[in-house]
Amino acid sequence: MEEKILILDFGSQYTQLIARRIRELNIYCEIFPYNKIPKITKNYLGVILSGSPFSVHDDNAPLIDFNFLENVPVLGICYGAQLIAENNNCEVTKSKIREYGRAKLKFVDSENILMSGVEENSDVWMSHGDSITNIPESFNIIASTKDVEITSYYLKNNNYYGLQFHPEVTHSKHGKIILKNFAVKICGCSQSWTPDKFVDFTIKSIIKTVKDDKVILGLSGGVDSSVAAILIHKAIGRNLYCVFVDNGLLRKNEFDNVLLSYKNLGLNVIGVNSKSLFYQGLKGKSDPEDKRRSIGNDFIKVFEEEAKRIGDIKWLAQGTIYPDVIESVSVKGPSATIKSHHNVGGLPDKMNLKIVEPLNLLFKDEVRRVGKSINMDESILNRHPFPGPGLGIRIIGEVTKEKVELLQEADDIFISALIKENLYNDVWQAATILLPVKSVGVMGDERTYEFTVVLRAVTSLDGMTADWSRLPNDFLANVSNEIINKVKGINRVVYDISSKPPATIEWE
Repeated sequence: MEEKILILDFGSQYTQLIARRIRELNIYCEIFPYNKIPKITKNYLGVILSGSPFSVHDDNAPLIDFNFLENVPVLGICYGAQLIAENNNCEVTKSKIREYGRAKLKFVDSENILMSGVEENSDVWMSHGDSITNIPESFNIIASTKDVEITSYYLKNNNYYGLQFHPEVTHSKHGKIILKNFAVKICGCSQSWTPDKFVDFTIKSIIKTVKDDKVILGLSGGVDSSVAAILIHKAIGRNLYCVFVDNGLLRKNEFDNVLLSYKNLGLNVIGVNSKSLFYQGLKGKSDPEDKRRSIGNDFIKVFEEEAKRIGDIKWLAQGTIYPDVIESVSVKGPSATIKSHHNVGGLPDKMNLKIVEPLNLLFKDEVRRVGKSINMDESILNRHPFPGPGLGIRIIGEVTKEKVELLQEADDIFISALIKENLYNDVWQAATILLPVKSVGVMGDERTYEFTVVLRAVTSLDGMTADWSRLPNDFLANVSNEIINKVKGINRVVYDISSKPPATIEWE
């Protein structure tokens, strides 16, 4: 079985970043909520305890039973470090000087494996209001800052390590070295988690799970569903039936363009026009979650109808990726579900098809690397992410056919301009959002009262964090002018300069 690191989530905003950094080392890892710990089998070579917005002294602080960690190395980060200390006869008290943000390591025990290669006076990123004090002899201090003596420690008897800073963020200069020291030198991971290995493992797993059954898969034209389709096709061949649904919420001309792009891939692809079904389901709905559920339900209706028409379909395949799963699972107390995804949280309670999700262990950049390893066409691999609910969650408020057509025109101008000016590949995701806001404008000698659209472009590696793209001013001015001049019904264009966190990439 694949060796892996277990990450227990106590609600930290950085938990997913820990996983990203471990995956970047070609080491497989999994995130589980602290209250849903899996059985620790021998292929778990180490455990990382995340940070948390809680203090260990809070009445509802998230706690775990440490007995299950007896035979495995453990790294506690911030709250995780305090939890280990509290459980091993240390005092954890409110800090006299709270450390938030950048700090420098005044002392480093470079003889300790965890701190090997870490320099004194290097930057680390702090975020804690509690400090660890009065440690017993079983603890060794292996790093300190000017204000916090026990910045990092080693508990000899248990092979436990603690950090009062976040090694996973880029602000911690030697954070990657520390995580590599833990995963490779302490836990013994061989760094063998590669795209080729994932492809081989996944194809064998699909064959074993699906056997000779027929599978139906909803294509979107994006990298996730496309890579999922190719993997399943390699496993079961013509028993995979791909359905591309025109839900009326696609980009301009996308239905025809996507069908054309799949023409030479050897897949069974069926195009289905279901616009009226989706529009009817969305009628009167303004709440984002209601819209997502409606779209998810209607997708399943279409797939089940197509499954009946094809006959003897047993499985529904989806391009669900790991961030979809993470963002749709709530850790009790510390974190809340950010949003449901139509392919995770929006499915009907009763469904007649079993689910197969070959990519639900991967982040977006890992999906692209897998796609490259199976020779996926670059035009599909480099396509920006597009949400399953499509323009349905880029129209704030109720969705109508007229609003969709308005947004499609504005969005086409924006995306086409990015491609024309060679900016498309510099942006991780770009979107146009239609606001339920009208404002006064003047066009010629006439007064207008029309809609506002938001241009959104971000840079990112995996969608878990993102920064707004610094697109050239002249480019934005030209796009704004073209939208206002060519799309009747829009008289104002604004640019979103929010990062994730605290904002999300999509508006709904």
